[in-house]
Amino acid sequence: MWWIKQYAKRHCVGLILYFSFVLIFAIVLFLYNLPLEAVGYAAGLCLVLGILVCLVDGIKYRRKVQKLRWQMEAVRNGVEQFPKPQDIQEQLYQELIEASRQERVEQVAGLMREKRDVIDYFTLWTHQIKTPIAAMDLLLQHQASEEESYYEQKKQVQAELFKIEQYVDMVLQYLRITDGINDFVLREYDLDDMIRQAVRKYAPMFIRKKLSLEYEPLNKKIVTDEKWLVFVLEQLLSNAIKYTSAGIIRIYMKKACLVIEDTGIGILPEDQPRIFDKGYTGYNGRNDKKASGIGLYLVKEILNRLGHKISAESEPGAGTRMKILF
Repeated sequence: MWWIKQYAKRHCVGLILYFSFVLIFAIVLFLYNLPLEAVGYAAGLCLVLGILVCLVDGIKYRRKVQKLRWQMEAVRNGVEQFPKPQDIQEQLYQELIEASRQERVEQVAGLMREKRDVIDYFTLWTHQIKTPIAAMDLLLQHQASEEESYYEQKKQVQAELFKIEQYVDMVLQYLRITDGINDFVLREYDLDDMIRQAVRKYAPMFIRKKLSLEYEPLNKKIVTDEKWLVFVLEQLLSNAIKYTSAGIIRIYMKKACLVIEDTGIGILPEDQPRIFDKGYTGYNGRNDKKASGIGLYLVKEILNRLGHKISAESEPGAGTRMKILF
């Protein structure tokens, strides 16, 4: 029978020792000149007793193997329950398996949360990008009759294309961060050069919204990654422009912090502690209807990986100050 072979293999050391002791016992009795019948009788009793013990223990072993096989089926059906451990070793093995199972459950739950976050973001992103595409389609359906209206239509199409570019850039950076891609190249860069790159990109938005920019060269060099920090500056400028209908946006240094300040609608006090949380849009985002709650989350994640810090100060109706500490 299969279980006898497996049992013997599992307890081979014990069985060898037992039969060795029986043999030694028989030899010792024989050397003391005891009758051969007495030696055989004693050795036979030992063998019978050993066989009975092995038989009882083997039956228990067989039942335990069957329980473990049933347990495999229970695991597949999600109703697993370990059999009662017979000793401390089995108890430790069960605790190890349970700890591994809990870790696996947590990992799967984490992956499911990440998957839901990605699905939610791409669902929102799809709605976001459909808006400028639909606007461009409407603009192109109406043929401009005059040169002035043609150039006005062209500007509007360019503005919608710029929004699409923003959304695509955002999703690419989001995928890089959530996938754990680390392509940071830390070197010393000129801070003014990176600020100018971000300002040039958003110059058309400044012009369209008739916003003023106050910025003087800072003459600072910092150790960072140019590509990622420029993306951060672009996000902060984008938010400043989006939530400022009229007024000024200022860029300056204050106590080793780069400050991007606007005169926009500001942030409610109850929203300020959570503005860097993933997916949190706050009161302003809910009114905007198009906010994803991803921009500032990406800003915080990128700056943390670069070794920089960010904080926000804001008053409703009085504007917002974003401070980057290098």
